Amino acid sequence: MSLITEIHEQGDILERLLNNQMGKVEEVARLIKKHNPPYIFLAARGTSDNAGRYANYVLGSVNRIPVALATPSLFSIYNQPPQLNGALVIGISQSGQSPDIVSVLTEAQRQGCPTVAITNITESPLAKSADAVIDIQAGVEAAVAATKTYTTELMSIAMLSAALSGEKSAYEALTQVPGWVRRVLSQADTLTRLAERYRYMERCVVLGRGYNYATAFEWSLKLKELTYVTAEPYSSADFQHGPIAIVEQGFPIMAVAPSGQVYENFLGMLKQLRSGPNAELVVISDRLEALELAQSPLPLPVGIPEWLSPIVAIIPAQLFAYALTRAKGYNTEAPRSIRKVTETH
Repeated sequence: MSLITEIHEQGDILERLLNNQMGKVEEVARLIKKHNPPYIFLAARGTSDNAGRYANYVLGSVNRIPVALATPSLFSIYNQPPQLNGALVIGISQSGQSPDIVSVLTEAQRQGCPTVAITNITESPLAKSADAVIDIQAGVEAAVAATKTYTTELMSIAMLSAALSGEKSAYEALTQVPGWVRRVLSQADTLTRLAERYRYMERCVVLGRGYNYATAFEWSLKLKELTYVTAEPYSSADFQHGPIAIVEQGFPIMAVAPSGQVYENFLGMLKQLRSGPNAELVVISDRLEALELAQSPLPLPVGIPEWLSPIVAIIPAQLFAYALTRAKGYNTEAPRSIRKVTETH
């Protein structure tokens, strides 16, 4: 199974996850409501850490539950874990193998906190250390670069948000996600051709904000691990506080700018980048005015709610990273220096 095959599986896999696991996710939501935790403490690494960034926004905004992202080294290296004070502790890991993430849940149980694992391996050490497990059901992911396990982690978090809210409209929106993903995947050939333009790119900036702050980090990660481009992720707001000074004519900027609360501010920045230094823009958006500013537009379907847009917006980014890897002549299946399972301590 190849990376591009796994990218194209995502519509079907997300639909299967939604159909098979909603009942389990509702059980987890009941557990959370029973404990009524003052906040959620979330531990993850790598791609799963980017899913955690999404959880920070969706559970904080939609469900009004504060989410704190853990510093696992305090648990595994320094042996000085903070007092969790009744928090719900969630560990996210595709493999469930990282000892430092497991150590966070183990300490949480010692402190009497409820724990949840979100993982693709239900017999993993992480799953065994949790009170409840959400199986992301991505199936075997052979490619080193994570794609379908990332989107299923996002979908699991979105399902949990919907179950916590109990809103019928949230459930209905979830059912449309697989279709939106398939529509983006149907444009794969066009998106692939756009990447050829950047085969000599050595550095870039990746911008996102709000819910898609996570997308900026994940797109950046895929560019780094597959194409070896120095790709720095920023919130579009933080980027204006100094880093924007690096932009000169032709400097490549990848931007994730779908409809939503942050769109108008983001659009203003894109206009500034195009009209001032005339940056080279690659833009993921469902809005024509944003896409028209880009030398390389990556369109999204219209009508995706902002809170679900990261699940769909990462798909063109994955396709772009895959195509750029091939354009540069690198191996999409065996990136240098990294392995599929990374066990950090």
